[in-house]
Amino acid sequence: MPNSHQQCSSNIPVPLLDVGRGNSVIRDEVLAAIAEVYDSGRFLHGPQVTDLENYLAARCHSKFAVGCASGSDALLLALMALDIGPGDEVIVPSFTFFATASCVSRLGAKIVFVDIDPRTYNIDPNAVEAAITTRTRAIIPVHLFGQSAALTEIVKIASRNDIPVIEDAAQAIGAAYHGRPVCSWGQMGCISFYPTKNLGGFGDGGMLTTDNEQLADRLRLLAGHGMRPRYYHSEVGINSRLDTFQAAGLLVKCRHLDHYTLARQTNAQRYFELFHEAGLDGARGFDDLTLPYVDPAAFHVWNQFSLRIPFGRRDALRTYLQQSQIGCEIYYPVPLHEQTCFRRLGYATGSLPHTEAAAREILHLPIYPEMRPEEQTRVVSQVASFFRANCRAVA
Repeated sequence: MPNSHQQCSSNIPVPLLDVGRGNSVIRDEVLAAIAEVYDSGRFLHGPQVTDLENYLAARCHSKFAVGCASGSDALLLALMALDIGPGDEVIVPSFTFFATASCVSRLGAKIVFVDIDPRTYNIDPNAVEAAITTRTRAIIPVHLFGQSAALTEIVKIASRNDIPVIEDAAQAIGAAYHGRPVCSWGQMGCISFYPTKNLGGFGDGGMLTTDNEQLADRLRLLAGHGMRPRYYHSEVGINSRLDTFQAAGLLVKCRHLDHYTLARQTNAQRYFELFHEAGLDGARGFDDLTLPYVDPAAFHVWNQFSLRIPFGRRDALRTYLQQSQIGCEIYYPVPLHEQTCFRRLGYATGSLPHTEAAAREILHLPIYPEMRPEEQTRVVSQVASFFRANCRAVA
């Protein structure tokens, strides 16, 4: 562990994210890969796209992978491939990024929001089962913050009711449940390459995985305007291609993905140790702070490190950290069922209590792979200073 006295005396700013720090290490490799694409002129459908698809299919233990323009499009295409539309229902968590639900709304289907497990923040399998009706056409579990949802239970429930599962793994590439990779459990898996993700690209990009050859073929068709052969359209699709530049840069990053994951896990463990040393681990000291819960069955890849601060103190801690030049963020401040655009669905305040409590109490700290030990020490030191000044200690 770092020397706490030396490191905590520093007033170094700590960013929430530092995309440039990580990318600088592989700059020459990435630019060489992009230059190769530039010189080839194959900016779309280049061989690097196929190589990336093959790599991620193998990584996710899936037979097929299909590139697309974003993680949001991956979710939309998955629903389109299942012919989901008006009159259909899709079960999703409310505690997630907007794209998980907006894809359902865009197709005219009914969003069915359900509550979360208050420990993992992932969708609650019991709530999923209770929400199933004869109109349910899909279940979308989100592997939030880098930790897999309870896939064993969810897949069993879905199988009993003959309902497809679409895994939203936008934040969880490399994660696993009971040793089996995410994106290999459901009928389809959806991945995002947004720059802040665990495998972040250099703009937007996404990928779908599936074991079903017919589904893979339909996904490709739908992602290309439903066109095959050229200028002949058998379906109304969308324009959603993973360009060759993105694929080339991502292939470079794929060589470092295991390192990125290990670095995030190391940072998470260091946080646990530092919070324990500060008396803020829930076992002693202050009782107003809860550290992340790790499901024993999950291989956690730590897209985020979540603190839980009740009693209305979350926002005060956020302000305190920001004033100390320490990056932090709330994911997510407003549950989807309380968003203005979804009020028409009729979810009253209190209808999803665990979701609403999490949105009021959660705060995220920096945990990117290149984060330095002294930066983590400073983060925890400032959190501890806040609690000593503002919160009660356990007797």
